[in-house]
Amino acid sequence: MILSDKQKENIFAPIKNIRLELNEGTIRSGKTMSDAQKMAFIIAASRDENHLVTAYNQEQAYRMFMDCEGFGLAHRFKEYGELRNDRHGDHLWLNLPNGEKKIYFKGGGKANSVGAITGMSIGTVTFLEFNLLNKSFIEECFRRTLAAKDRYHLAEQNPPAPNHPNLELLDQFIKTGQYRFRHWRPTDNPILTGSRLAEWKAQCETSDYLYKRDWLGERVMPEGVIYSMFDKEKHTANAIRGNVIETFFTADGGQGDATTCAYWVVTFDRGKYYLYRLANYYHSGTDTGVTKAMSIYAKEIKRFVEWCKAKWQFPHWNYFFVDPACKSLREELHLLGIPTDKADNNSRDKISSNGMKIEVGIERVQNVLSKGVLFLLEHGDEYDHYSLIKEIGMYVRNDNGLPIDKYNHALDELRYGVNYFYKTYIA
Repeated sequence: MILSDKQKENIFAPIKNIRLELNEGTIRSGKTMSDAQKMAFIIAASRDENHLVTAYNQEQAYRMFMDCEGFGLAHRFKEYGELRNDRHGDHLWLNLPNGEKKIYFKGGGKANSVGAITGMSIGTVTFLEFNLLNKSFIEECFRRTLAAKDRYHLAEQNPPAPNHPNLELLDQFIKTGQYRFRHWRPTDNPILTGSRLAEWKAQCETSDYLYKRDWLGERVMPEGVIYSMFDKEKHTANAIRGNVIETFFTADGGQGDATTCAYWVVTFDRGKYYLYRLANYYHSGTDTGVTKAMSIYAKEIKRFVEWCKAKWQFPHWNYFFVDPACKSLREELHLLGIPTDKADNNSRDKISSNGMKIEVGIERVQNVLSKGVLFLLEHGDEYDHYSLIKEIGMYVRNDNGLPIDKYNHALDELRYGVNYFYKTYIA
């Protein structure tokens, strides 16, 4: 077996006080094969009986790691065990000098994947294609290892979008000093010859996106992302420029889906109008597992409004736009003394070529981003734009070219604000 220096370091690096290790980089960089060798040593030495290998589905878990083109765990332990099945599912049973071990392999990409591991006690978990796994499943895996004698998690992935929601789950290990990151490039794979590497690099250079993702191994916005022209450095500002023309709010609501509200200011500077998104209240019942009544959301939005007034002390807002479909939020805000206006949600626009009216609003957002007249204000306080930026990186089209109705709650509210700005100041 020929190993590169990066692969050797990965396999033999000590893991004392490391609870999660992430190997991230390009395809065919040699990380999966070396991860299989690494986990063979770790599982063999572990004092825990049960272990888990998970990918998007069970077939991938077995193919990528248990088999791994002849280098996987099933082959490394072929003289010490056999494939079996028990009440917890399919696994590789091992009879080792330090006791019996079971390596389960399961799918973790579906919303109902959590049920496959509920009630299990696990020592180590290997996450394949970490960014493709269900977030709740990953969280449950972390809980399943809490009682382990030798708790350890190994994750690997190709570079995801910079704001992929699964990356949040790493914070608990990063902030406690129990995390290790290792970056991989095609040059880390010893089976790739110089001529093949040169050929690969030349192919990647045909696209800036492919070059960054597949050659440099960087996290970049995925292809098909609807607002691919968004650039965090270009479209964020530390200060407002120009004379303030007006301010307004936009809001969208849901109990399972996210409830979001943003504060906006329109300015005029050197012959051009600019739109700044100053702050954002955002709460998702689905993401947090906490569902709130619309009356509670209204009270929290009122506190957000008062916070915005105190921070910027701009003239009173001209409009408080709320999605017309969200009648309950509008009614609750009225009870708290906040009159609202119906947001332009593109329901009255002409149907576009793909049959969707929201394309009109999407094109307006794309236009103001391309023109450089829309900015997110960075202020370092609460109510930042994190949720919007995360959604921008995840909001994509399907194979038929239609926007996928996911990761778009703050983006819907963004569309309402841009619709008003575009029709009033640009069109």
